[in-house]
Amino acid sequence: MRAFLLRLLGGRLRTVLTVSFALVAALTVGLNALVVSRVINDYMASAEAERVARDMKLAETFYQLKLDEVAAISHRLVLDPWVVENFPAAARGDPQAVQIIDRQITNKIIVLALGGTHLIAVLDANGKMVVGKVLWPEGKISPTLTQGHFGDLPIVRTVLETGEPQAATEIIPKEFLAQVGLDGQAFIPLFETPLAAPEPFDPRQGTAGLALVGVSPLRDESGQRIGAVLSAYMFNKDYTLVDRIREVAGIDTVTIFLGDLRVSTNVTDEAGRRAIGTRISQAVRRVVLEEGQEYVGRAFVVKEWYITRYEPLWDHQGNVVGSLYVGAREATFLGLVRTFNQRVALIAAICILLAGVIAIPIGHIIIQPITELVEAHRRLAAGDMTVRMQTYGDGELAMLAYSFNSMAETLCRTQQALISKEKLASMGQLAAGVAHELNNPLGTIMLFADALLRELPPDSPHRSDMEMILKEANRAKKIVADLLNFARQQEVLAQDTDLHALLDQSIESVRHQPTFAEVEIIRRYDPLASTIQADPAQLHQVFVNLLNNAAEAITGPGTITVTTRAINNDCIEISIADTGCGIPEEHMDKIFTPFFTTKPPGMGTGLGLSIVYGIVKMHRGQITVQSKVGKGTTFTVMLPTRWVRGADRPAMPQGEVIG
Repeated sequence: MRAFLLRLLGGRLRTVLTVSFALVAALTVGLNALVVSRVINDYMASAEAERVARDMKLAETFYQLKLDEVAAISHRLVLDPWVVENFPAAARGDPQAVQIIDRQITNKIIVLALGGTHLIAVLDANGKMVVGKVLWPEGKISPTLTQGHFGDLPIVRTVLETGEPQAATEIIPKEFLAQVGLDGQAFIPLFETPLAAPEPFDPRQGTAGLALVGVSPLRDESGQRIGAVLSAYMFNKDYTLVDRIREVAGIDTVTIFLGDLRVSTNVTDEAGRRAIGTRISQAVRRVVLEEGQEYVGRAFVVKEWYITRYEPLWDHQGNVVGSLYVGAREATFLGLVRTFNQRVALIAAICILLAGVIAIPIGHIIIQPITELVEAHRRLAAGDMTVRMQTYGDGELAMLAYSFNSMAETLCRTQQALISKEKLASMGQLAAGVAHELNNPLGTIMLFADALLRELPPDSPHRSDMEMILKEANRAKKIVADLLNFARQQEVLAQDTDLHALLDQSIESVRHQPTFAEVEIIRRYDPLASTIQADPAQLHQVFVNLLNNAAEAITGPGTITVTTRAINNDCIEISIADTGCGIPEEHMDKIFTPFFTTKPPGMGTGLGLSIVYGIVKMHRGQITVQSKVGKGTTFTVMLPTRWVRGADRPAMPQGEVIG
């Protein structure tokens, strides 16, 4: 790809423009197609979620209607006067009373709206069956049942103890189902299912039945509890409800689970059979059955991916006993998205082709002024600083011409600046020569002056004159040393340095001076900015110089704040801020200039900040200053954390100042 781009950019301009326009169009149309496709995908995902949410609401409605129907059967029977009147005799085994109650149960069971596997039983106060009937899925009704005991079934026991009716989804163990002949229908072998948990959620899975159960207390004419009526609709191997939901509500698949086991479903396996005996995936089981939360999203169901929604099913005691599932095949939605993406790709290809055709005349229009620009660059490179471009209108080509003209002006100014820098370098060389020439005479003067001072008696009137000579000679020697530091190309002896320890050492070396008597020094160190590779001796000189300048700018009480901060892994910032008098704006652009000083004569050489600037630059760093008159000044030094050897030493310009 890189070789192709280099070959393209090195070709004829017209070809470059044509191909570039086509590439821009391709990128634009491609990105637009990608965004549109993403929007459609998001919309389809939202539509999927909305559809499945609607399906679940419809399924829950049908489920609740069926539960209400089951509860209503038991409720109507306990209010039936024939049942109430004949119950005591039937409980004693009177055949005629049993027959009357059996007829009432039959009347209720044959008019059920959806059919399916139903059990209706009239129980005595201990839960013993007095009269019962079973309706099988194929519509067959069992003979009259008079044997069986349901008193230990939790929902029956609750009603017999509290006298309050109950209706919920319940698990009916096989020992209760065996009493009415439903244990065979309830039995479902467990099949190995991809992504399912290693062990069943409920140990009763496969033998117990999951049912909608309604139990109402039976009372005599005086209001005393004499028994209960149990009505149940069992889901195991009964597909009446799930198929009814799919047909009426238009839902792809519906499943009812006992624990994590499918007991009623219209999901099919690889052979096309209903997938009862398969189990829910472990991810869904954890959310729905173990946490009692609804699950919404993609799920692997038996053999393929579905957009699904699972809702937990609760028994009358608030325990999760299973779940209700609705799902839509993901492949249906993916087909719609695939078709749309193909249409978008076709439109994108047509747009790219049109862009390439349009680019040819546009490229011809652009070439002419660019050719003139190339010729102007050739003249400028040959040294003609007077060359200027003619502008065409106010468009981008005109801006290009303006930019070229501006560049030519800048080159002229840069040329003048380079001449000034050469003069500055020459001044440095002159300063070095003068300093070396003065060093020897100064040493001789100081030697003989010190010898004469030692020979004078303490009361000699010439003693003060000799002391003055020595003092001024020492001052001249310091000026010469500063000149040498300014002019000399020093070597940076970089080493791992504890920056905070170096700052503390610099502070301790100056804090006992008279200028620091009323100055408070505040340290604000960043723990991440502690180590740096630098020349500690030279940085010590930088910090001492900046601290002395800060203290001298403060009249009376004041503060100096020393702050460090790690900018990133490659750079550290050190700032020294004072509350002194500040620097006037007219001096801001001169403070790093050699020999410039605002101190009274004899108080400074004007080389301190120039030397500081040089040391910072030799460390590949930057130094800036911000100041307001009457408010204070802040010098900020930016240094790299690691020293790179072999790089050229930066030149020393006039400084970088922020007013």
